[in-house]
Amino acid sequence: MMDLLTLLHVLARRRRLHRRERWSRDTLLQYQTTALAELRAHAVANSPFYRRFHAGKKDHPLAELPVVTKADVMDHFDEVVVAREVRLADVQAYLDAPDRERLYLDRYQVSATSGSTGRRGIFLADPDEWLTTITSYARANQWAGIATGLTHRVRMAIVSSKVPWHQSARVGRTVESRFVRTLRLDSTEPLPGIVAALNEFEPECLVGYASMIHVLAGEQLAGRLRIRPRAVNSASEVLSDDTRRRAQAAWGSTPFDVYATTETAGIASECEHHRMHLYEDLVLVEPVDEHHRPVPAGLVGASLLVTVLFSRTQPLIRYEMSDRVALGSGDCPCGRPFALLGGIDGRREDILTIEAAGGGSVTIHPNVFHAVLERAPVAAWQVVLRDEALAILVERPDAMLDRDELTNRVSAALARQGAAALSVVVETVNAIPRGPLGKAPLVRSARRRQETRP
Repeated sequence: MMDLLTLLHVLARRRRLHRRERWSRDTLLQYQTTALAELRAHAVANSPFYRRFHAGKKDHPLAELPVVTKADVMDHFDEVVVAREVRLADVQAYLDAPDRERLYLDRYQVSATSGSTGRRGIFLADPDEWLTTITSYARANQWAGIATGLTHRVRMAIVSSKVPWHQSARVGRTVESRFVRTLRLDSTEPLPGIVAALNEFEPECLVGYASMIHVLAGEQLAGRLRIRPRAVNSASEVLSDDTRRRAQAAWGSTPFDVYATTETAGIASECEHHRMHLYEDLVLVEPVDEHHRPVPAGLVGASLLVTVLFSRTQPLIRYEMSDRVALGSGDCPCGRPFALLGGIDGRREDILTIEAAGGGSVTIHPNVFHAVLERAPVAAWQVVLRDEALAILVERPDAMLDRDELTNRVSAALARQGAAALSVVVETVNAIPRGPLGKAPLVRSARRRQETRP
């Protein structure tokens, strides 16, 4: 729980970040150069892993440094982390312990990924890094019109995960105070209980996974949810145009998209003009192709390399994430010096690989399903590729739903992509299945056998 001193530190750091928003582009680039040089020098001097990994590359530009994967970080965890008292086995034991309210070694915040991409990642932050993490989220709220301070108190509801090692849960516990009244709800809880809690709390700011924003907007339109948030922030999942329209109809304002990860904290968020700006004073991003070559603005990369300028305990330099994003171009009326993010396409794991009609395989982008399913009269949907069929899970379908027509439209869309004939079934579920952190991916594979890659 945030005490007054911590709040004052966050407010001071937020003012510092706010001043950067008035920098010129040249000033920002100069800052990046200095910050990157300091990060690289720190990593080589204090991390045995980076000392070896970057050997002979002191004068090489960032784009020529080797790529760091999650496997690299976890396989060499004790050498990546600069604090010699930190050991992976101890950190894992800490995460598994029943008392997760205390800091690891009474100093470090520990967050972990769910392992949905194949392996769990563990990431540490010392007090200074954690202040920057909190402030990056405060920036997103400020851009959405929600500023917290000694004289500006706010009620914030976060509908995401209460798993103790998830970053949103740790951030929620940190910011909770008499200045920021926080209601934390787990998206895996039964929906009626979530709705009742929100109605009682009456949040001014609603933060949640995009899938939960979609569902809660539906509850608002149905009259069961009765809240009037001044701002709605969507995070951790791709915010579709349909969810934007649904939220606009429910609450009279368009939700603000926030792009953040466990490894980086905030990467980008939308300004008051709903243009997404990169937090280039905190994180450097490089959308790259399958061979880690940069892709031009406007094109979606196969993965994303991130360099966290404020990472010191566990330096992350050209760390690869499976996110598929595109850089934007042009200027924004807000006047901020930060480059625009053109779009977030999801993760590599969101793209299904199935048999092609002429042999081999074909990749199916999630937009193929969005185009067919977003207008379906259902509360929510999810596509699951199984060994024997492609299942379309629908939550609380309307009586108007024509299952045969929906099946035919999905089959036709797959055929247009060159897919071989595949059984498509529509299944009704009480609630869309969610992962251990409460996320509900719109597209996922549940095949037991290894898929053939193109």
